[in-house]
Amino acid sequence: MPARHFDRSRLRAVRRAAEIYQAAVGEALGVSDSAVASWEGGAQTPDPEKLSALARALGSDVDVLFPRSGPPDLTDLRCDAGYYQYETAALIGTKSAGPVAAAERGERQLKDKYVPALATAYGVSEEDLRRAEARSIAKTQGVQVEEPAPSGAGRTSVPGAPPESLAEKITLLLDSSYPGPQGPPSDAEMANAVNAHAGAPILTEEDFRDLRTGVTETASPAVLDALAAVVGVSRMYFEPDDAVAAQVYEGLQLLAAAKKGAVGRVKARGMGSQGLSPKAMELVNELVAELEEKQTDANE
Repeated sequence: MPARHFDRSRLRAVRRAAEIYQAAVGEALGVSDSAVASWEGGAQTPDPEKLSALARALGSDVDVLFPRSGPPDLTDLRCDAGYYQYETAALIGTKSAGPVAAAERGERQLKDKYVPALATAYGVSEEDLRRAEARSIAKTQGVQVEEPAPSGAGRTSVPGAPPESLAEKITLLLDSSYPGPQGPPSDAEMANAVNAHAGAPILTEEDFRDLRTGVTETASPAVLDALAAVVGVSRMYFEPDDAVAAQVYEGLQLLAAAKKGAVGRVKARGMGSQGLSPKAMELVNELVAELEEKQTDANE
């Protein structure tokens, strides 16, 4: 599972904006001011167990200051709660942290008797703890965990419905445009592509991450123009028009199906209650025909 993203420049900027001295931050975390300086300078990185306390010391939300791109596993929950692994022995009343360590490595599940105390210490429900445990085990086994449908930023809140927020629209674009096993480009790669198209540094990796995760809800017209061009959709997709979003959404679904090789199953039909307009459907069918031709040529 993904660890939280630590950005030393952002840490420094937030601290300075809050007018908090490094010594005060160090005192709150039980470290020296030189340690804080080394984090901001890039010489060292704070332990993941200290990130939540670091965010609190700066009056910030840990999910905003140190975002994580996916749901947490057991290690993530422990770090967010500020506990080192060896400290979990006292939490569950054992002589060693062996049970927690084994669960975090995905080797075996926690005994039921340990779950209530650990969930309370981590500040989560027992269900959330078990779900994080399943992710730890799945990571070790190299399999995917079926997650409940999320409703947060960067995801469509209703399955099968057009995206509403900018974060949801960006996420849909990435998922639909890069459906292969390699997945979508990284935040840095997307930012570089946008800047290359715009011919100027108008977007940083952090800026794109904030847009994708919903930390930032709007973007400048120049950024949206370049992003639309990079991914290959109409600029209208980003406009707050539900009808336009629905049309582009359905088109993206068809395109994603075509890229996955399901061309024959999407040709000459709409998707959804309203479907694509005749003109849009004509364009999609032209694209499908072109993809079929390319597939035929590739197989010859």
